[in-house]
Amino acid sequence: MDQEFVTLTESQKKARRSRSVAIAIGLFALVVIFYIATIVKFGPGILDRPM
Repeated sequence: MDQEFVTLTESQKKARRSRSVAIAIGLFALVVIFYIATIVKFGPGILDRPM
């Protein structure tokens, strides 16, 4: 099979990197929101419980 590869221009590479960074920031924000929501739901005492 003869494979064809696409060569990206510099502007396309920059756009791809920008999208990747935006997705990473969005995922990080979602993790922080879930963490804060968990602490609010269970209260700060959840961090002081015995193991």
